[in-house]
Amino acid sequence: MPFQMPDFIPALPEIFLLAMACVVLLVEAGFKPKTLSYNLTLFTLLGVAVLVVLSGSSDPYYTFNGLFIDDVMGDVLKLMTSLAAIVAVIYSRRYLADRNLLNGEYFALLLFAVLGMMVLISASHFLTLYLGVELLALSLYALVAFQRDSLRASEAAMKYFILGALASGLLLYGMSLLYGVTGSLHLDAIAHALHQQGGDNVVMVFGLVFVVAGLGFKLGVAPFHMWVPDIYHGAPTAVTLFLGSAPKLAAFAFVMRLLVDGLSPLHGDWQQMLAVMAVLSMAIGNLAAIMQTNIKRMLAYSTIAHMGFLLLGILSGSLAGFSAGMFYVLTYVLMSLGAFGMITYLSREGFEAEQLDDYKGLNSRHPWLAAIMGMIMLSMAGLPPLVGFYAKFTVLQALVGSGWIGLAVVAVLFSLIGAYYYLRIVKIMYFDTPPADAPPIQGPTDARVLLSFNGLAVLLLGLLPQPLLAVCAASLQLSYP
Repeated sequence: MPFQMPDFIPALPEIFLLAMACVVLLVEAGFKPKTLSYNLTLFTLLGVAVLVVLSGSSDPYYTFNGLFIDDVMGDVLKLMTSLAAIVAVIYSRRYLADRNLLNGEYFALLLFAVLGMMVLISASHFLTLYLGVELLALSLYALVAFQRDSLRASEAAMKYFILGALASGLLLYGMSLLYGVTGSLHLDAIAHALHQQGGDNVVMVFGLVFVVAGLGFKLGVAPFHMWVPDIYHGAPTAVTLFLGSAPKLAAFAFVMRLLVDGLSPLHGDWQQMLAVMAVLSMAIGNLAAIMQTNIKRMLAYSTIAHMGFLLLGILSGSLAGFSAGMFYVLTYVLMSLGAFGMITYLSREGFEAEQLDDYKGLNSRHPWLAAIMGMIMLSMAGLPPLVGFYAKFTVLQALVGSGWIGLAVVAVLFSLIGAYYYLRIVKIMYFDTPPADAPPIQGPTDARVLLSFNGLAVLLLGLLPQPLLAVCAASLQLSYP
């Protein structure tokens, strides 16, 4: 069969990103000014966002012999990924500079992580799925350990690497079993073969179990959650900010591509697994978060609970549930960026603002920052009129519409429990007395302005959620006609 040149246009954002990541590394080797790498990174991510918009396709389009798909869902997730990375880079600049970490190596690793996310989002084949997962994971391992003189960061990176390697092995083994059953690595061909064979093959079910276990680790849901609190706590806060936001968009795409695109004939099997994982995640995440005194560990357990809520939308198996899940993950990334962005903003050289006591009396020290942090915490708790309320409401609505009324009741109960630790932070900021020796809060203007927009976006999207929800629904309708 003669070789046919693939269409490179759908992959222009990824090609540009790869080239610029290499340029950032070369610039770091040849030039001393650290701000050059920072500015190049922002330019690269902004260029990626523009290319995603310009190269997008309204209909699903395959290239590279079916390894790569360009569809509207992927374009929306890629655009949001690049924007989330831009926000994370701006929030992190002073934090990194204070700790002598502001260099091209950091930004190159961040760009390679974004490249892994984008490959994962557009994967339509087991090979590209695994390449995207590993490129993202290897970059994150290095970022977690980036602060070389920190024993805590090194320990977190080692735990992340060992458990990540185990999860990758489970995922790869599950994929190999599914390949043995179906004879194909293309997701569409796998779905067709599974539909013809039915779901009573024991090897097929074993493969599904291993795949779902690998997915559970990448999402950070129970009972595969053990890495999340240690990595969030041990990594530099700038890394935690990035790790806790943009990769969640790629994780959502990973679930959609693998379970919905490739394993939809086994929906009844993976639906039950996701239900168990969702309940365990909401229970462990919300209950363990109550006991935390470190805000990074608290937000880590909060992430576990939120990812459990995300699974509720996906397990419904309906277009309404998928769009609710996509809306949920987009709004969660917005809230996570604001929460960790506030931690990096309040941190300074020689001081990490990661204990709950560090937020005592924040309202009396800086009322505007306290108001932003309060809105983000209340939104994460799911209180109206903030966007977190509407995100949870759409998921519960999809659950009830699919007949999972009992599961919806359980989700509401755990949300009520989870509201406690978010409200505790609001209470600490507004009603506790600040320490007498607390220094004045100072930070870069660009990060403060962006934090303000971040907090206001949480409020505005809560008051007017329909446009973003319509984008999610339309993108999924075009990607899954």
